Amino acid sequence: MQTRYAHIHFVVIGEKPKTKVWECRNNKTGGRLGEISWYGPWRKYCVDFEPGCVFDDGCLGDLIHFLNQLKRR
Repeated sequence: MQTRYAHIHFVVIGEKPKTKVWECRNNKTGGRLGEISWYGPWRKYCVDFEPGCVFDDGCLGDLIHFLNQLKRR
């Protein structure tokens, strides 16, 4: 499973009985950009972004790629 991309990477920060909690971080600064966790009402992994974070189409594409990998697990 790919967890590192050109500008962002993902790290497991917690584990629940059936799912994991991931943190999205900036490669250059290591800053936290958001958290990915299972959202029960939608029955899928979703992202909760930190306030003030700005993403371009490349970073969003990488984030979508990562979410799609989680969906297949």
